[in-house]
Amino acid sequence: MAALQASFCSSSFSSASSRKIKAQRFESSHLPVHRLLVNELSQRNGLLNLTATSSDIELNPKFEISKRSKRGDSISDSNLVQELYAVMEIVADRIEMHNNIKAQRDNWNGLLLNSVNGMTATAAIMAGLACVTGSGPSILSLKISSSLLYMAVTGIVLVMNKIQPSQLAEEQRNASRLFKKLHEEIKTTLALKSQITSYDVKVAMEKVLALDKAYPLPLLGTMIEKFPQIVEPAVWWPEEEPKCHHQNMSDKFERNGWNEKLEEEMKEVLGVMKGKDSAEYARLSNMVLKVNKILAFCGPLLTGSAAIGSGLIGLPGFGSWGAVLGVVVGALGSVVNTLEHGGQVGMVFEMYRSSAGFFKLMEETIESTLKERKVGDRENGELFEVKVALQLGRSLSELRDLANASSVSSRFQQAKEEFASKLF
Repeated sequence: MAALQASFCSSSFSSASSRKIKAQRFESSHLPVHRLLVNELSQRNGLLNLTATSSDIELNPKFEISKRSKRGDSISDSNLVQELYAVMEIVADRIEMHNNIKAQRDNWNGLLLNSVNGMTATAAIMAGLACVTGSGPSILSLKISSSLLYMAVTGIVLVMNKIQPSQLAEEQRNASRLFKKLHEEIKTTLALKSQITSYDVKVAMEKVLALDKAYPLPLLGTMIEKFPQIVEPAVWWPEEEPKCHHQNMSDKFERNGWNEKLEEEMKEVLGVMKGKDSAEYARLSNMVLKVNKILAFCGPLLTGSAAIGSGLIGLPGFGSWGAVLGVVVGALGSVVNTLEHGGQVGMVFEMYRSSAGFFKLMEETIESTLKERKVGDRENGELFEVKVALQLGRSLSELRDLANASSVSSRFQQAKEEFASKLF
């Protein structure tokens, strides 16, 4: 019996020893894999501190404080990420709000124009019937009804000319597009940057506030002036947008993609935009504004004259002038109002003003980039050239050809006939 127990104990001890040895071999064989995973994940995410043990991997949040520029400390932690996500949610809400208001003001333009044309046609018909009707109470009722309709049309047209519903809709359309662009920029920042800084949050907030100022939601009090004395391009970006500085530690990126040829190319493109594109859209904006002013003045004047003419129908001493004013002038008023609001002249003016703002933004971007003497603090030159080319609707070769043609024409004092942009 004792021999049996001894053999059992020895066999149990040997089996336990063998299991322990196997476990140690398994653990030692898999430990390098854990280490490799830890190193890989640590390189991919700077916010996680992964420590490997023999049995598991512990993930601990790690908040690093680093200095990326001379502008101050840029703290990368979960609070800043949450703030940037909060800004992105606000931007998404702005997009929905501007889309809804754009649809509403589109409806205003269509419904008010149809109502005005219907009332004008009815008033003209009543004035014509009053002309062919003899004396009596019937002519008086037709005259009064026609005059009242024309006066109502005049009041509605004055309000429409003041607010310009088609221009209001175009403003909200531009605001929605620019907020969508900002939303994608924030998404790209969150996706590509492992460390979100206070600078990123500040820039995003400044852009939101600049867009709110450029395209206000309320109609009263903060509405953009529809007939300005001086036409200025639309401005939807911060006045002095700070730039984030990047330091290049490698000699390979010492020039950061920039060279003298690229700088000269950007200067030539800048000259073409200032001399051709910006000047052309400023001219078009002024021309459309003048046309809109003439139409806005003539529409109420014609319908108001028609209201007076309808009241003069049948009175002695006026002959056929009452009929001419009540019918013909009223019809001309309907034509003018249709040209102004059906043709959406206000929308065209806002479109040209926004296009001029687009070129102003590009000019300021190129100028501020070239003024930065440290190439390491600029955006990468090759990437910057690609962005400029695509924004102008050109390929890289076409952009370089434009710069070369501009340089040759200026050298021989020839006129620069080609525009920088192929999109507008």
